[in-house]
Amino acid sequence: MPRLPRLNMPGVAQHVVQRGNNRQATFFGDEDYVLYLDKLKEYGKKYQVAIHAYVLMTNHVHLLVTPSTNDGVSKLMQSLGRYYVRYVNQTYNRTGTLWEGRFKSTLVDSEHYFLLVSRYIELNPVAADMVNHPVEYPWSSYHGNAEDKKIALLTPHASYLELGTSQKKRKAAYRELFKHHIPDYTIKEIQDATSKAWVLGNDRFKAQIEKQTGRRASPLPRGGDRKSKGYRENKVL
Repeated sequence: MPRLPRLNMPGVAQHVVQRGNNRQATFFGDEDYVLYLDKLKEYGKKYQVAIHAYVLMTNHVHLLVTPSTNDGVSKLMQSLGRYYVRYVNQTYNRTGTLWEGRFKSTLVDSEHYFLLVSRYIELNPVAADMVNHPVEYPWSSYHGNAEDKKIALLTPHASYLELGTSQKKRKAAYRELFKHHIPDYTIKEIQDATSKAWVLGNDRFKAQIEKQTGRRASPLPRGGDRKSKGYRENKVL
């Protein structure tokens, strides 16, 4: 099956995932995480991409971002990836590729999925049995979105701002969300949409994206599109 083109739309949030080659480690010490976040901030500003949530795992990265231009996310990830690979190769006297290839991404229906994806990202260390609660993991946006740490690279999304009329109330409401389990089917929905370049959203949002981009936002039902003329003509009776 040919690889689907990425969907990029200014003003629409994206969930971005980049993994280490063969799922090998991409971060080796605290200084690596610090440098990556510093460059994420730099290139996010340069290419007008707002960063809302992130987690840096040992061998992969999750980001929740909103670009202001069609190619902002691609330019951000390309520049960040190239810089970080050079840094790692020089620092650890290694050669060759570090990342798995092109990053994965999906458009996110902010009204229905933004806060779910944000929680999913920050819960990654818990899902990996690295910590019992996201507050225990130092390399995620949880400390800025839910706690008192000031993280300069973060830009609050409208969905986050709607949680309360003050920063204190928003953080408290956001922490409260983590008391509720994300259903397994929702986690799978997020993972499938991101890995397969489908759109993460309700039917109305998907239809809107299809109309604007001319590309399908979700896979065809198994057995083909039963509404299509081609399916009816080729159906074996």
